[in-house]
This record gives sequence, structure tokens and C-alpha cells, in this order.
Amino acid sequence: MDPTNAAQARRAMVAQIEALATASLGHGLDRHVRDAMASVPRHDFVPPRLRDDAHADRPLPIGWNKTISQPFIAAVMTDLLDLQPDDIVLEVGAGLGYHAAVLAELASKVFSVEIVEELATAAKRNLARHGCKTVRLRIGDGTRGWPEFAPFDKIV
Repeated sequence: MDPTNAAQARRAMVAQIEALATASLGHGLDRHVRDAMASVPRHDFVPPRLRDDAHADRPLPIGWNKTISQPFIAAVMTDLLDLQPDDIVLEVGAGLGYHAAVLAELASKVFSVEIVEELATAAKRNLARHGCKTVRLRIGDGTRGWPEFAPFDKIV
């Protein structure tokens, strides 16, 4: 996906998310959440064969019986966290790293746990490629949290 088309697709995705939020929640999303969703290239966090569909407002399969969340759901979850710039966030289920990258735009640190080793390895690669230096990711059972860095300000 060329950069111009990707940027246009992200803008359209964010406009659709905003319209859905206004219609279903009665209000739009926080401006910072919209900006984060617009800045993270979702197409770089999905399997290559799905890049053309990356900005569609639906979940996409990422392997191992897992999906990347629908953009609207990722945006609403992020909005509900009411993230502050100094927050430390625990994310359970990194997938391919997209939501961690969005969270990293808004919080000071993100700790993400992924149980599927292959997804965690790909997520680490994706996050590094996008310069997400404030995200730490480990392979493990997210239901156990990440005790060494607890407490967290927010958990998703």
C-alpha cells in the first residue's frame, strides 16, 4: 500500500469511527485518540495478504485463531481508558502490536503480554519497525498480568 493511499485510508477509517462513536455513544472520541488512530499505520500490523483491507472497520484474522480488533472497538477501548501522558498501561493480548502502538501514542509506557509466541515475535518486529520505544512486550499468559511492573494506571 503506497503512503498516500494508506494515509487516505486511515483518514477515512477515523472518520467512520468518529461517525460510529457519535451515533452509538452519543459523543465523538477524544481528539487525542482520533489523532493516535490516524497516525498508526494499521496496514503494517496485519498479514501482508490483508493490507488492502486493513482500514476496513472489521476484525481481521492474524493467525492462531486470533484477530486484530475492529478499528472502532480499538478506538472505543482506548477512549474509555482516558489515557494521560504519564500513564503506565498493561495490555493483555498484543496480537501483532497494533493496539500497543496506538496506546504508545497516548501513554508514557505500555507493557503488553501475548500468549502466542509467533504473534509476540511478529509484534516485537512491527513495534520496533515503527519506533515504539515505550512498549515492552513479553510472551506469556496475560491473565497473570506483569507483576514486576505493577501497579498499572490502566489495563486493557
